[in-house]
Amino acid sequence: MAGVGAGRRRLMGRAALLLLALCAAGTRGLYFHIGETEKRCFIEEIPDETMVIGNYRTQMWDKQREVFLPSTPGLGMHVEVKDPEGKVVLSRQYGSEGRFTFTSHTPGDHQICLHSNSTRMALFAGGRLRVHLDIQVGEHANNYPEIAAKDKLTELQLRARQLLDQVEQIQKEQDYQRYREERFRLTSESTNQRVLWWSIAQTLILILTGIWQMRHLKSFFEAKKLV
Repeated sequence: MAGVGAGRRRLMGRAALLLLALCAAGTRGLYFHIGETEKRCFIEEIPDETMVIGNYRTQMWDKQREVFLPSTPGLGMHVEVKDPEGKVVLSRQYGSEGRFTFTSHTPGDHQICLHSNSTRMALFAGGRLRVHLDIQVGEHANNYPEIAAKDKLTELQLRARQLLDQVEQIQKEQDYQRYREERFRLTSESTNQRVLWWSIAQTLILILTGIWQMRHLKSFFEAKKLV
């Protein structure tokens, strides 16, 4: 019995670790360091007609205290978002802390770039900024407590709204996966066709080279009166 109890405890411990790992995997927040006029870009795979919300805040490196402190209000951050076709979806100047929002209209890899206000950064050349960034995609971008308060929804109605949003997001993800599979199929067919034509061209080159060598050897033997 003691062995069974110990086995159950080990199983429960592994389940708890797995739950913690899943919770950590769901965390989208990160931070990074940038210097003067430096740009940092991220790639996010986004289905079409999907809302994306990004929250950020900046901290400035204090050389005297050797610690990152909240940035001054005059420091600005420029956010630029490009869709898979390279078209600019969002390009706007924000403050040292803020939120940017955009909706994708083309499925695929979206490029999200942030860089500091160069005029302000020139005042502390050689300094560093720490940028905390949290990107939320799809139903994760919805503020359900605010929606419930605005539409006066009950807990059951709010839960139904969340489930509907999740189903809609799953449908968008499935459509995006089908879109990727279609693009991959077209790319594979194009590659196979190019390989086929290249093989045919190589075969023709070998045949023509063989014919030319045979005629050249024949002319050589005739000139030497060997045939």
